[in-house]
Amino acid sequence: MMALNLAHQTGAAAAVTAVVPAAPRSAVIAAAASASAPSAASASSPALQAQTMTVDAAPSQAPDTVKPDLAMACQALVDGSAAAPEAEHADVAAELKSKSGVPVFVMMPLDTVRKDGNSLNRRKAVEASLAALKSAGVEGIMVDVWWGIAEAEGPGQYNFNGYMELMEMARKNGLKVQAVMSFHQCGGNVGDSVTIPLPKWVLEEMDKDQDLAYTDRDGRRNYEYVSLGADGLPVLKGRTPIQCYADFMRAFRDHFASYMGNTIVEIQVGMGPAGELRYPSYPEANGTWCFPGIGEFQCYDRYMLSSLKAAAEAVGKPEWGNAGPGDSGSYKDWPEDTPFFRREGGWNTEYGQFFMSWYSQMLLEHGERILSAATGVFTASPGVKISVKVAGIHWHYGTRSHAAELTAGYYNTRHHDGYVPIARMLGRHGAVLNFTCVEMRDHEQPQDAQCRPEALVQQVAAAARDAGVGLAGENALPRYDETAHDQVVATAAEKAEEERMVAFTYLRMGPDLFQPDNWRRFAAFVKRMSGAGKRDLCREQLEREASGVAHATQPLVQEAAVALTN
Repeated sequence: MMALNLAHQTGAAAAVTAVVPAAPRSAVIAAAASASAPSAASASSPALQAQTMTVDAAPSQAPDTVKPDLAMACQALVDGSAAAPEAEHADVAAELKSKSGVPVFVMMPLDTVRKDGNSLNRRKAVEASLAALKSAGVEGIMVDVWWGIAEAEGPGQYNFNGYMELMEMARKNGLKVQAVMSFHQCGGNVGDSVTIPLPKWVLEEMDKDQDLAYTDRDGRRNYEYVSLGADGLPVLKGRTPIQCYADFMRAFRDHFASYMGNTIVEIQVGMGPAGELRYPSYPEANGTWCFPGIGEFQCYDRYMLSSLKAAAEAVGKPEWGNAGPGDSGSYKDWPEDTPFFRREGGWNTEYGQFFMSWYSQMLLEHGERILSAATGVFTASPGVKISVKVAGIHWHYGTRSHAAELTAGYYNTRHHDGYVPIARMLGRHGAVLNFTCVEMRDHEQPQDAQCRPEALVQQVAAAARDAGVGLAGENALPRYDETAHDQVVATAAEKAEEERMVAFTYLRMGPDLFQPDNWRRFAAFVKRMSGAGKRDLCREQLEREASGVAHATQPLVQEAAVALTN
């Protein structure tokens, strides 16, 4: 089998003198079908003052140099046997599971903070909602800290006013906060009810150089997230994208220093569309993709193509470096529609293994760069964990090629485990692996699309255990029924302590959650999750306690439901 020499670091693009002309901007595509962790809200603090701050941009760095000596590592990746360096945070999973039960967080609405960043939307609704959540035994909330809101005015000009209100309100209610560093666009994903684009000054640079956007084979541009191919290039007003992300996280840490570790207990670092570590291979906007299509590879901006060219030349196959697979079909196709993804297709040839190794390794390196920046920023914040969200792409999981996972950047096939390398990468930084679709059951999904969400969750859980990292979960779609609750409890909580999830985040807070029957079921669900591992608590007792909570919080819940609806 051919060894893949990864002489394709993102910075290699800077050394290319002949630049491919930018394809016309034929479409602005919002990517992702998995719901991203939403935004949050909160009360005003007595210490709330002018929160806008200006930070000097970090000096631009030279692009990464070519590394022609990684052939052995890539060979091991192709063989599925790459041994990762020993985890630097080996006790993370055990530390997070030190107490019984699984804490439940609740995602806030996407538009919790106003688009101008200065205050909360529906402040009274947020106030009543947080009080009700606390009464139900919820551990905390999750909120998107949108790049397109908090750094909208210009590079290094940060406005966290609305988020400060939320943090203070959460603190007063005794709730913890999972803050999501959302470096992606809101809009175009499943469940996205609002549109929050990237900062205007970022979009200006992407309009000047459209190859900063992920691009498919037909030249369609995706403006939801800056292409990882440009990670190491000073293309955003003199800073690299990684520097922008690091500066943003540093400003957030400094601004909320008094909340770090006591109220803010987790930083989920966005790494792609919908905040997930993946390529925007299945964009729903404009009808480009629909479930259960296989999606398309996103490697056609000139920076990605430059890296592919270098990788192909390094293995002595320059003809492999001109483009991605030409026979991989289109967004809405099924695996058997395409020569590349069919049962004995090109995915399992020497070329297919080369391409998928390069494509997935680029994503892993992107995650490594951002996690290195994040750990550098938050290492000095005791009590704050870092997490990364991985998409639950369960359709066509039962096929040999796992086509929808491959186009998203997860090199997971019948013969190759794509989640172990991701988990080991997270383990090297002590990060938690956050995974979606925990509420789904196989028989609920279209069987002709060979959806296997339960098997997928089991595989990812095994990868997390193997790497010694904590596994957290989310529901991919809003569910308020006991069937979904039962599945989450069985998957996340009713397990041996070493297999239990470290946290679960519930999608999402809104009027539907506060409908009387939904709220009663939710309160019971929280009791069951937090009571996992306590043998003296039976389900009937938990149900009785939940009914008491629902009755006691009825005025708060009614107020929240009405305010959120309006």
